Amino acid sequence: MDCEFCNLEGLVIKEYKNWVVHLGDDQRYLGRCIIRLRRHTEDFFNISEEELKEFFEITKKLRDTIKEIFGADMFNYATLGNTVRHVHLHFIPRYSKEVNFSGVNFKDERWGQNYSPYNKFKISKDIELEIIDKIRKKL
Repeated sequence: MDCEFCNLEGLVIKEYKNWVVHLGDDQRYLGRCIIRLRRHTEDFFNISEEELKEFFEITKKLRDTIKEIFGADMFNYATLGNTVRHVHLHFIPRYSKEVNFSGVNFKDERWGQNYSPYNKFKISKDIELEIIDKIRKKL
């Protein structure tokens, strides 16, 4: 099986027993992350009780962390599997006001609406690493 998430290594924030938290490659929503299951399965309902318990602990801690450090107002959580058929969660912070982090303005242009569609918002590797470091220190 050739699954791009089974060996995903980039932008790792923190590794857990069953899950890995990655910074999303599109930071239109500051602090957007991917929480992926370490082992391969394609259906969220195939995860074990242990994996589920750890998943909720990680997601809650990440939510609290992003609220504290960036001031997110709410969160969208998406488990789709349309493009990558590997259990993972798109963790999407939402902001009612523009946020400045390290000289970059992050504006949630779709506040009050579905988080997509949108154009990719790329930031420098240095800013990505700063975001990862800030989140990692609180997780």
